[in-house]
Amino acid sequence: MATAPSTTRELAHPTREEIRLEGVLHALSDPMRLSVVRDLAEQDEELSCSHFVLPVTKSTSTHHFRVLRESGVLQQVYRGTAKMNGLRRDDLDALFPGLLDSVLAAAAGQAHRLGRS
Repeated sequence: MATAPSTTRELAHPTREEIRLEGVLHALSDPMRLSVVRDLAEQDEELSCSHFVLPVTKSTSTHHFRVLRESGVLQQVYRGTAKMNGLRRDDLDALFPGLLDSVLAAAAGQAHRLGRS
């Protein structure tokens, strides 16, 4: 069962056991969401939503972060007024060994090949 928020400032996240491969793959299939995950993996720390400059409206950006959170790819927490995002690498690596690293390596290779490194 997903962890339910206890206050309006907490966000619901799936437990490790609730994370599904098809949800993770769906979340990573979108270029905007994959870009967010690549940034988080490169920084290896929590980043605020405002760190990411996505060429979409705020509501679309919010949707992308929600898909990443609800699929179990991201952990989101409020720190003051900032919503911080962290990659759930430990959970993903435990459930799907090598998947995240393979996807990130493939995305980096594609970006390099297309001149978007």
